[in-house]
Amino acid sequence: MNLLIKLLGTAVSLGAGLASTNLVNTIWEKTTGQKAPTGKNEDVPTSLRSALIFALVSASVSATIQVLANRGTQRAITRFAKTQDIV
Repeated sequence: MNLLIKLLGTAVSLGAGLASTNLVNTIWEKTTGQKAPTGKNEDVPTSLRSALIFALVSASVSATIQVLANRGTQRAITRFAKTQDIV
C-alpha cells in the first residue's frame, strides 16, 4: 500500500505541475498581453528581462507545488502507517 500511495503522490504532483504551468501561462498572458516566453513561439520577440522574470515565476510556482505534493504524500504515508498499527 505504501507503493500505491507514493505512485498516487507522483500522479498528483504531475497533474498539479501541468495545472500550474497552464495557470502561470494564462496569468502571464493576461498580465502582460503577450504569449508566455516558453521558447516554442519563435515568431514572438522576447526580451531577456521578460524571459528571466517568467523563468523565476514559473520555477517558484513549480517548486512550491512539488514541496506541497511531497508533504501531502508523506502525511498520507504516516497516516496509513498509524492505521495499520492500530489494526
